[in-house]
Amino acid sequence: MPGLNGTKVVVALSGDIPERGRTVVEIDGVEIGIFRLDGRLHAYANYCQHAGGPVCQGMLIERVVETLDDAHRSLGDFFSETDLHIVCPWHGYEYNVSTGEHAGNPRIRLRAYEVEESDGEVVVHV
Repeated sequence: MPGLNGTKVVVALSGDIPERGRTVVEIDGVEIGIFRLDGRLHAYANYCQHAGGPVCQGMLIERVVETLDDAHRSLGDFFSETDLHIVCPWHGYEYNVSTGEHAGNPRIRLRAYEVEESDGEVVVHV
């Protein structure tokens, strides 16, 4: 890995991770996914809490939201434009990209890493 500096590792150039994009890197045998959403970076271990699948390599999709009328009848589903999820390719567990929380149980979450940008580089703290 380039840029090893104590507990900070340079993993990419800023331009390598576009808005709503990602990259997956390996640092000392640990795979970490780095995502850019709303201009902010988020980094998580590439390990699904359900069965250990490569969650950070899964599909990125907006959360499906059901709209109900006053009588609680369904008016249909739509995709939220503000709630992007990563879906584990093994069994479909969904996590919020901004928080790392599981869509159905916020007590289940991905292991987060501190990530920052400095001088055009993306740096992960390990």
